[in-house]
Amino acid sequence: MSVYTSAMLKDVPLYLADEAATIKFGVLLAHVISGAGGVITLKGDLGAGKTCLVRSLIQAMGHAGRVVSPTYTLMEPYAIGGRQVFHLDLYRLSDAEELAYLGVRDINPQHDLILVEWPENGAHMLPLADLALAIRDASSGGREISAQMGTQCGTNWWLEAVAAFKAGL
Repeated sequence: MSVYTSAMLKDVPLYLADEAATIKFGVLLAHVISGAGGVITLKGDLGAGKTCLVRSLIQAMGHAGRVVSPTYTLMEPYAIGGRQVFHLDLYRLSDAEELAYLGVRDINPQHDLILVEWPENGAHMLPLADLALAIRDASSGGREISAQMGTQCGTNWWLEAVAAFKAGL
């Protein structure tokens, strides 16, 4: 596993006016990702919209059931389109080594998609993020989401999703 780092490529912000905009961005991101594997991390305060974004992404990928926050279970797997999508919420993680017991090291980010809230709590146990998102309240209301891209794949996902969002798709 590569070490999670916040010192990635660059930081590009996007304004999301409300929860509906967050959901829309999650749907667009899902369409851009399509069947690819990889790692997306999400940072932000409690209530910033991390789970809302993940929920919309997972549902847009084709999961018809309920998407729950894995705050207490730490990880929820979803079988979607012949691969696994893993949603991790590490807010309550007391020791990053606990991720080994969950089998995180056995997940293949080349094939499976890993979505991680509170990645800083998993530190060295997580693979390098293709796309690291940070969500925060905007001074004018709504939310601001910024990204740091760790790979070319993550860069493509971000740029294509932002372009689609701005085009009103």
